Amino acid sequence: MASYVFAQDPPTAEYDRSLAWAALLLVSLGLVMVYSASMATAEASGYAGHNPAYFLLRHAAFLCLALATATAVFMVPARHWQKAAPWLFCGCLLLLALVLVPAIGREVNGARRWLDLRALTVQPSELMKLAVVLYAADYTVRKHAVLRNFKRGLLPMLGVMLLVAWLLLREPDFGALVVVAVSAFGVLFLGGMSGRHFSLLLAMLAAGFALLVLSSPYRMQRIFGFMDPWSDPFGRGYQLSHALIAFGRGEWLGVGLGASVEKLHYLPEAHTDFLLAVIAEELGLAGVAAVIALFAWIVLRAFAIGRQAALRERHFTALAAQGIGIWIGFQALINMGVNMGLLPTKGLTLPLMSFGGSGLVVNCVALAILIRIDWENRQLARGLNA
Repeated sequence: MASYVFAQDPPTAEYDRSLAWAALLLVSLGLVMVYSASMATAEASGYAGHNPAYFLLRHAAFLCLALATATAVFMVPARHWQKAAPWLFCGCLLLLALVLVPAIGREVNGARRWLDLRALTVQPSELMKLAVVLYAADYTVRKHAVLRNFKRGLLPMLGVMLLVAWLLLREPDFGALVVVAVSAFGVLFLGGMSGRHFSLLLAMLAAGFALLVLSSPYRMQRIFGFMDPWSDPFGRGYQLSHALIAFGRGEWLGVGLGASVEKLHYLPEAHTDFLLAVIAEELGLAGVAAVIALFAWIVLRAFAIGRQAALRERHFTALAAQGIGIWIGFQALINMGVNMGLLPTKGLTLPLMSFGGSGLVVNCVALAILIRIDWENRQLARGLNA
């Protein structure tokens, strides 16, 4: 155990400081860029008397709530999350069902994804992303002896995930479904799922997603817009064409903080789904590379923390840590791919950075759990080395 080493941290460190700093840098940069990207929208929309700082103040309040919640969550031992995982998952299923009730769910732009609680709105699909990681980790540990058996190991989880998929598609929230499915089955694969079953599952998921796209006209339009946004730059290719213009204007070092033109009512959802495009325009390739590097570091540390937990036979925490890395890394990858024109347009925010209370709080809670797992690893290492 004397060889237990954490990169970038001194031997006496209580937690992974590099992970915490990476997360703090992302949320801090996100706060600045949300303000920059939303000023024109807030001023023109009449929010709070045309206050250009409307979204900044709301995002700052969400961030304070997120950090306070994350601090409280860090104090909870990881074993309690394993006990609570099935209940959290069932609770999130109930919330997803409540969203579909007209008197409770809130509809925005044709999608019913939010619970209207008067003082604030909650997006249950964001909560489900964390719940499914914890549930999949707990399920894998409980079913490890039969995990390679399709009927007893994989089929029950597949049935539960089909229920989640049905609820998410009723909203509809195709992007959340992709993230949830990849996170859940990624944890199962890391936990020892049969390679043959995993290949079959990937084929089923690919066929299912293709069928969903082919059966939905608006999803087909997004695919066509992605393939050639310049063929209809004022229609189906509008968002992507303006995101690409923002990337092109940014060049190496950007046009300067606050100097974006695309955020001036040209680029839709500049402070949410397309925040990275504004970063690219104002901070250039250097800014985008820094964001990518910070996300990459978080994912690498999540897998390293999971590996250290596995060495101590803490199987639930190992899978939970790596599941969090899969979820945050995959969602960030999709958002970046959409912004850069590498993937079809999809409504997924950039974790830790984009405007949105539910997503920000859940992302910070997930990282608090990750840091807690690392802290417990270090406590065990010290006890064994003593």
